[in-house]
Amino acid sequence: MAKLNCWEFKKCGREPGGVKVKEMGVCPAPTDPLSNGKNSGKNAGRICWAVAGTFCVGKVQGHFAQKSVSCMSCDFFKKVKEEEGAKFNLLNAGQKYGPSVK
Repeated sequence: MAKLNCWEFKKCGREPGGVKVKEMGVCPAPTDPLSNGKNSGKNAGRICWAVAGTFCVGKVQGHFAQKSVSCMSCDFFKKVKEEEGAKFNLLNAGQKYGPSVK
């Protein structure tokens, strides 16, 4: 069985060419080539919780620290974690998740 990306699983319509792009814009998850392959996904399609600006629970989400609680209770997050097992990536090393701490 093929592993789904977030926009396929959630049917949000914010992927390039999606039905909600005119209304809500393109989500950064399907267009993030730096995350390609993480958790076996296309771009950030299976590590969307680590990308700022994704659209979940009815609104655009902030960076990982702001949205981590809602993401970790998400049915898609749980599915990816289960499917990937020991290979699961919570964060995408080298990607910016929010403001730097000094």
